[in-house]
Amino acid sequence: MHRSASRLTRVIACAAVPVILAVSGCSSDSGKSADTGKKSDSSASSKSPSTKPSSAPEKAAFSTLPDPCKTIQSKTIEALVPKAKDKNGNATKSNDLTSRASCSWNGLDENGLKGSDYRWLAVSLVRYDSHESLGSGNKRAEEQYNKQLQTAKAVEGAQNVKNDQVGGVGDQGTSVTYATKKDGADFFNTTVIVRTQNVVVSLDYNGAAYEGAAAPDQAKLLESAVAAIREAVNAVSAAGEKPASSDAPSESASPSSSASAVSS
Repeated sequence: MHRSASRLTRVIACAAVPVILAVSGCSSDSGKSADTGKKSDSSASSKSPSTKPSSAPEKAAFSTLPDPCKTIQSKTIEALVPKAKDKNGNATKSNDLTSRASCSWNGLDENGLKGSDYRWLAVSLVRYDSHESLGSGNKRAEEQYNKQLQTAKAVEGAQNVKNDQVGGVGDQGTSVTYATKKDGADFFNTTVIVRTQNVVVSLDYNGAAYEGAAAPDQAKLLESAVAAIREAVNAVSAAGEKPASSDAPSESASPSSSASAVSS
């Protein structure tokens, strides 16, 4: 009886061992999984702050363009293009006038035996929006500014090409002057290109003399062109300004909310 009792004790003890190991094993596994979970959570939390910042470019300064035929004042048109065929200008058709717009004027001032003076004036506006893949509007406008400048310097048949910086207008400004021959007449050409933020403004002012009239004064053409493009750049800035009434509509619309905020 005693032997059988001791044998039964040994059997129960041996049978209990795997049960305890199994339980301890489960608790051990659960502990590891919990630790693993904590580690994964901590690693995830440590990775989240290192998320790359947004690469979105800055918002473009100007979101629209003015009427190109109204960028230069009427009195300026009368002075630069005497006897203009259309003082209101001829606007070029565009699919999107908020991004591309241009206008031109031309006129022939006939003075009888003294000959005739021809003048042609054109202004062009190009606006660029900011784009994640293409860059900021300012950067894109600067690229366009450089392209137009190179084109102006490389006009076929141009003689005595000169270029100078134009200060005090926009963010970048350059003038290009040269002479060309057309139909036996000497044309004196002036191109001024200015970048103001995300808009490129270019102005062409050309003159020619016929039937014995005195040749246009190149220095005066350049001076007039710079004055005209200054007006165009100012028109771009004015078109981009927001009306004063739209600056803070929420404050005037809900005065009670601001009062409650002060009292609290």
